[in-house]
Amino acid sequence: MTAVIEAHGLSKQYGATRALDGISFNIETGRIVGLIGPNGAGKTTALKAILGLTTFTGELRVLGLDPCRERDALMREVCFIADVAVLPRWLRVSQALEFVAGVHPRFDRTVAESFLRKTDIRMSSRVRELSKGMVTQLHLALVLAIDARLLVLDEPTLGLDLLYRRSFYDTLLNDYFDKQRTILLTTHQVEEVENLLTDVIFINHGRVALSASVEDLGKRYQQVTLAAEQAARARALQPFYEREVFGRVAMFFEGRTPAELGSFGELRTPSIADLFVAKMQGTGSR
Repeated sequence: MTAVIEAHGLSKQYGATRALDGISFNIETGRIVGLIGPNGAGKTTALKAILGLTTFTGELRVLGLDPCRERDALMREVCFIADVAVLPRWLRVSQALEFVAGVHPRFDRTVAESFLRKTDIRMSSRVRELSKGMVTQLHLALVLAIDARLLVLDEPTLGLDLLYRRSFYDTLLNDYFDKQRTILLTTHQVEEVENLLTDVIFINHGRVALSASVEDLGKRYQQVTLAAEQAARARALQPFYEREVFGRVAMFFEGRTPAELGSFGELRTPSIADLFVAKMQGTGSR
């Protein structure tokens, strides 16, 4: 497969703060990748580097291009949605479509108009007259109309209610995503998107704590929930994280087989959300 993003030893310093500390990862074509980390982990800095919005040290290629030196060419192939508050409040919906049509050569206005006809948004409305959910729909209409190879989403549904969040991701998957496009997203609502993801990158303190396909997670990680009296025996197999759950103990293991762990208790593959917490708070991070 062709790598859409190739990062090797990517670093960024803000004064005494090292926002990115030599991170390396690859993102392949046709994947939906979750870049997940706590506040201040380096997620936004990584996205800025990928989009050519900040300088960095190390090697980074996006769609085969240097994002700083060849940003104009890169932006012809990339779409980006951040917090929806970035749209000017005085702007009319029709003007937003006119603007994007004028600056992006791969924008198809008829696609955007077709999507907006399915909503309650009027072309004459100003952004300040729209709810936050409707502004997100407007953003999505603009994105769906651009034939981009890479879509970058930075907390795209932050502050929206559940119905708008679900609708956003359903529309994205059904009307936009295909095997020729790649989506990279950051979110704090991991539980809502984990079933959409094909790959995850956990980042913490500017370093990659985990980079793997979702398929590989089930092979690498196991969660065992067991009675407290079994805990001491299970600890001999060196779990990297454990927590108490309703009087029982949940332990997380890497590189252990179901045959090794099955006798201790209830065995399952941890969810991405649970694995993220375990990796952020546990002892193992690689």
